[in-house]
Amino acid sequence: MDKREIIEKTEQYVRMLLENDASGHDWWHIERVRRISVTLAKKEHADELIVEMAALLHDVADEKIAGSEEKGLSVVAEWLEQMPLSNHDKQHIIEIISSVSFKGGNGKKPHTIEGMIVQDADRLDAIGAIGIARTFMYAGSRGHLMYDPSLPYRENMTKEEYRQGRSTAINHFYEKLLKLKELMNTESAKQIAIKRHEFMERFLQQFYKEWDEQYEDVNS
Repeated sequence: MDKREIIEKTEQYVRMLLENDASGHDWWHIERVRRISVTLAKKEHADELIVEMAALLHDVADEKIAGSEEKGLSVVAEWLEQMPLSNHDKQHIIEIISSVSFKGGNGKKPHTIEGMIVQDADRLDAIGAIGIARTFMYAGSRGHLMYDPSLPYRENMTKEEYRQGRSTAINHFYEKLLKLKELMNTESAKQIAIKRHEFMERFLQQFYKEWDEQYEDVNS
């Protein structure tokens, strides 16, 4: 089995697992993260196989999908055992996946350029126009409101508070999305993040304008 076959089999496996997800962590999210990751890997001269495999598998281990990080990483490890990769490469992929998630600001900074790239790619897909759309998808899938002016956004959360506490789609911008521009690892990702961040700021300005807008009687 050559490198392309390893990628293709992994792609088929992940697509089967996530193609019907309705929380914003579906196959097309994986595909976007994979594409961004490969592009960044070329610019940053990283190991493209490691980057692509970690990008494909990163949400298989996400506790939002798997139920717990431990269970998810176990599933990833079982899949990698079937692949003709070195133990070093398998461990590297698992290490990257364990460091991708934001976890309410409690996530780990990756130790390798490959890990930094996959984390950047996942975070880039969480901001901008697609990031906005995914935020509302995720909020709806968890039964969260779009916005509640009486519910302040949260600061300095534990991972458990971030996952389980009460929030809204709009609050999520302040609890995560607007923080991501400053948390990018690579220069390439930082440049992409600037425009996506600015688009989110414009969206929020328009959202609040429409929320607060008062209309006069058109017949007066």
